[in-house]
Amino acid sequence: MSTKVPQNLEDQEIDLAQISKKIGNFFDRVNTSIFRSIHFFMKNWVITLVLIVLGFGIGWYLDYTRKSYSNQIIVEPNFESVDYLYSKIDFLQSKVISHDTVFLKNVVGIKKPKLIKKLQIRPIVEAYKFVESKERNFQLLELMAENGDINKILIDTITSKNYRYHTISFTTTEIGNDSEFAQPILDFLNNSEYFKNIQKIEFKNLESNIIQNDSIIKQINTVLSNFSGASKGAKNDKLVYYNENTQLNDLIKTKQALIEEQGRNRLKLISYDKTIKEISNTLNVESKKSINSKFKLYLPILFILLFVLIHAFKSFYKKQLLIFESEKSNSIN
Repeated sequence: MSTKVPQNLEDQEIDLAQISKKIGNFFDRVNTSIFRSIHFFMKNWVITLVLIVLGFGIGWYLDYTRKSYSNQIIVEPNFESVDYLYSKIDFLQSKVISHDTVFLKNVVGIKKPKLIKKLQIRPIVEAYKFVESKERNFQLLELMAENGDINKILIDTITSKNYRYHTISFTTTEIGNDSEFAQPILDFLNNSEYFKNIQKIEFKNLESNIIQNDSIIKQINTVLSNFSGASKGAKNDKLVYYNENTQLNDLIKTKQALIEEQGRNRLKLISYDKTIKEISNTLNVESKKSINSKFKLYLPILFILLFVLIHAFKSFYKKQLLIFESEKSNSIN
């Protein structure tokens, strides 16, 4: 046992020495590589400077000429026209992809169709309003959530079409005003004879409903006034309220429900003038996605990398060529 312990210690010392030597060699190689890189750029500083200036200049020009602008229109589809709206946007996107500028200009009315690069529509997710609007919506979400992720369900195509507001977004390569892009798209979406007829009928029905509700509210007010007058005469001019009188309670509840309905109806009058009602729009927001506006940073780096790769390839080729010629001469001798 006594003879093996010193041997193990000696082996461990040898291993540590080798590891230390390898670590030292690694850092030596790193230092050598750093020095060679510095030496390479100092030796070729003129070419490096030219590539940086050239890359920055070309990048600045591309950033200036290849700008992208995002545009958004928030709309409210009325008269159950959500599927119609989505199908029309998909149709317009197909025309943009196929570069059918004749259709986009002559039929849709877009003055500069070549500037549009992408057109899409997405819902504005309003889960709480969606649930509050109808009790069955909450039951539907509750049922669907049992077998899936609620977040995915909320943005699912079938569910999302039931939201009130939707965002039409499109990308352009130049700044444009409302009349050049947004308004022609909205006019095209509202150019449906079927929905035009539906809109006229629905609008008249809504106006008629408002008039009828106002009339009913007046009648209820008359009944309540008569009841109040009778109560005053019977109880020394003091209004008496009978909780036991269920008919009177129902009448008051009906009036309250009609007043709330009238409020909603008058709000609907604002949006019922069109099938696809524009709520607001945000135009000409410069896009910062991807490499937009960053060419002046990326191109100098790219040019320098290409220069280094070309130099490395030439060095590799020359080295291998010397080895090949040396082996060839040795084989001949």
